[in-house]
Amino acid sequence: MKVSIHAVGRLKAGPEKELAARYLDRFLKSGPTLGLDFSGVTEIAESRAASAGERGREEADRLLAFVDEKAALVLLDERGKNLSSPQFAEKLGALRDEGRRHTVFAIGGPDGHADFLRERAAILWSFGALTWPHQMVRFMLAEQLYRATTILSGHPYHRV
Repeated sequence: MKVSIHAVGRLKAGPEKELAARYLDRFLKSGPTLGLDFSGVTEIAESRAASAGERGREEADRLLAFVDEKAALVLLDERGKNLSSPQFAEKLGALRDEGRRHTVFAIGGPDGHADFLRERAAILWSFGALTWPHQMVRFMLAEQLYRATTILSGHPYHRV
């Protein structure tokens, strides 16, 4: 299954970008033996529309132009479910095992995701009730993708 990340906003040079790159490289190397092929990160600029609703719709439309309608869409969203790492690994493995060819993890803009996008999502996933800067969400997602491969393969990186 192809796995990609779609993010609103650009990750500038700095420690967050370095951490994200480190864990995405680990995921890139550990995923293929488990049928998880990392296909990269797509970044789009934040919408400049006048209202939050318009911005959300515009950013969602750009995401949907990138995502095949058969792809599983995982939205990182404050209203999503707070999953443990093993639960996340199980869900990622289940998407792969049910024959999904592509799973896209989407990090929204400052106004979050549009409601119609939430309805289309296979998974709404939250990193907790706190609000996180997008730079941190990016490397936290990258680390969790790598951690999921270690859990699925029985590697000792994840300790219970």
